Amino acid sequence: MIYILALISLLFVAIGYIVNEKNAKYLLAGYNSMSEEDRKQLDIKSFLPFFRKFHIFLGISLFIIFILINQLISSNTAGIFFAIYPILGYCYFILASAKYNDNKKSIWSRMGVGILLLTLVFVISIIAYGFKENTISFDSDKIEFHGSYGEVVRREQIKSLELVERIPKITIRTNGFSLGEIRKGYFTSGTGEIVKLIINAEKSPLILFTKTNDKKIYYSSKSRSNEELFTDITGDFPSE
Repeated sequence: MIYILALISLLFVAIGYIVNEKNAKYLLAGYNSMSEEDRKQLDIKSFLPFFRKFHIFLGISLFIIFILINQLISSNTAGIFFAIYPILGYCYFILASAKYNDNKKSIWSRMGVGILLLTLVFVISIIAYGFKENTISFDSDKIEFHGSYGEVVRREQIKSLELVERIPKITIRTNGFSLGEIRKGYFTSGTGEIVKLIINAEKSPLILFTKTNDKKIYYSSKSRSNEELFTDITGDFPSE
C-alpha cells in the first residue's frame, strides 16, 4: 500500500509542475474542452499558480496524513482517508477555481462539484459494503460464506481445514476489494496461485479451507476468535 500511496502522491505533485500556460489547452482538464471564447474568460495566468500549489499540497498532505493515521489510529481508517480525501480536495479545488473564471456558468462550477459528490457517495457505498463483515454458517453438510464473494462449499468439496499464521504473499488483486486490513475476493499470490481471501480483520491465526480441486479460501472473522470458530466448525464438520 505504501508504494501505491507514494506513487499517487508523486503523481499529484507532478501534475502541479507539468501543466503550464503553453500546454494547458492540451493537458488541463476542462480547459482543454472549452471554446476559445470561454478560455478568454479564465484568468489562466493567475489560475496556474493556484493549480500548482493545490496539487503540490494535495500530494504531500495525502502522504503525510495517511502515514500518521496508519500509525496512530488504524490501517482501515487510513484506507478510508486515502479513498475520500482526494475527492473532497477536488471539490474544494473546483469551488475555489470559480474566482478565476468570469463565466460563472462554466462547466467548472456547473458540473464538477456535482460529479465529484456523486463519486464520493459511490465510493462511500463501496467502502461500507466492503467493510461489512462476511460471516460463516455451517452444519454437517456444508459451509456457507455470506456476503460479498460468498459461496456454499459442500462437505464432499472440502479437502482440509487448518489454522495458518498468515495469508501467502499477495502480488496483485485479481478481482476483489482491499482497503486497509480488509481483503475480499480473488488475489494472486507470489507463486502465481489465485486464492480467495475473506479477511474481515487482520488476525493470527486464520482459517484455511482447501477444496478438493486445491482451490484455497483464507478466512478471518472480525467479531469472533478464529480459533474458537475453527473449533466449532471442525466439531460439527470434521475433516476427513
